[in-house]
Amino acid sequence: METKIFYTKDQLSRYFGDFLAELTGKQEVVYIALSGGSTPENIFDVLSQEYKDSIRWDRLRFFWGDERCVPPDHAESNYRMTREHLFNHVPVSEEQIFRIKGELTPEEALKDYRRVLEETLPQKNGFPQFDVMVLGMGDDGHTASIFPHEISLWDSPNWCEIGTHPKTGQKRITLTGKVINNSRQIIFLVTGKNKAPKVDEILHQKGNYLDYPAARVDPRKSLWLLDQQAAQRSDD
Repeated sequence: METKIFYTKDQLSRYFGDFLAELTGKQEVVYIALSGGSTPENIFDVLSQEYKDSIRWDRLRFFWGDERCVPPDHAESNYRMTREHLFNHVPVSEEQIFRIKGELTPEEALKDYRRVLEETLPQKNGFPQFDVMVLGMGDDGHTASIFPHEISLWDSPNWCEIGTHPKTGQKRITLTGKVINNSRQIIFLVTGKNKAPKVDEILHQKGNYLDYPAARVDPRKSLWLLDQQAAQRSDD
């Protein structure tokens, strides 16, 4: 796996912006799965302010790696966060956005998103293939909405599953490991010192690091973009 460490979140965001500008400049259609959480907020702000004209927004097709089972206007909705920090500020049409319908029951949302993936995405090896899979990582080592206590979901033969937050019990729709690892490029966006212990364990394969879903991502396809706080090693 490849890692890049940046002094600030803004530098990390600009690297990601340059990556998207280059990719959309040479590829007619780019299928991208976004992540939620706090880190993308800063990145989306930088993209909307500094990359409005350099990224070919019309070539992007937006999906999500996971979504909380809440309505799209709910404060915890990944879709709402993306709309407020990105879509409202760049030239993206509704036809380019394929959200997970968190307002449905978990079972209905799961079935609907499975249908959307099947009808919209190209497939390879029997699974949908994203050009770019954007992932975050929680300080417990979870990624998408696959948590350590449900790590068996990673190996599910299904394209997506219903995950459960270990503390709140909140239901979420998540892509599974087979879809995530079928992506052409996987990019982790990880910032903050609270993530540093798990980043250290996973990147340097310490202890029982494979107990963390984020460690199951294919290292041959993954690029970890870290700020200095997240990259701090425990023995430094």
